[in-house]
Amino acid sequence: MQAARGASLNSSDSTVPPADQADARRSRTRILVVFASIAVLGYVADVLSKASAVAHLTGETPKPVIGDLLTLYLARNPGAAFSTGTSYTLVLSVLAIAAAVVVLWVARRLGSMGWAIGLGFLLAGILGNLTDRVFRSPGVLRGHVVDFIRLPHWPIFNVADVCINIAAAVIIIQALRGMPVRGAHPVTHAHTDDPDGPDDSSRT
Repeated sequence: MQAARGASLNSSDSTVPPADQADARRSRTRILVVFASIAVLGYVADVLSKASAVAHLTGETPKPVIGDLLTLYLARNPGAAFSTGTSYTLVLSVLAIAAAVVVLWVARRLGSMGWAIGLGFLLAGILGNLTDRVFRSPGVLRGHVVDFIRLPHWPIFNVADVCINIAAAVIIIQALRGMPVRGAHPVTHAHTDDPDGPDDSSRT
């Protein structure tokens, strides 16, 4: 009888208490909500801003917003962010599709709020420019991306490009911090008869 009880206690030592499991599920849900919200809001902002730019701007006369510091000017970009790789539109479209799939795959393991923010912005930027490549002329996967934000001595860009750069900054910070996508591993305390608590060597 005592042996059976002992076996039962020992087998439960490595399990996480139900309350901790519930907290972990709620935390993960919040993280996924933040990821999805940033991705959706960033994507919608990009699509709507491009639609407005096409409807109200021309490629002839810049529209000043803050003097010459910030102007709006409609341009069509067959390349990547900031008008790079203009000769590889189809290749860039395929890479964008692959990148979106990878981000969604990695998001399945999200356990860090920082990574959720970074990957949310990254997905928004990727999908924003990919939408142009799929649906705009001259054809599917060869469409030109709409750019309309212009700064002095800087290539014209759009909201999707801004999202991608925010994502890059956040991801670099997370990498420098050594924070994994799954987040920091919580410290679990095993049951013990020692009144001083578990030995420090059991922590991860």
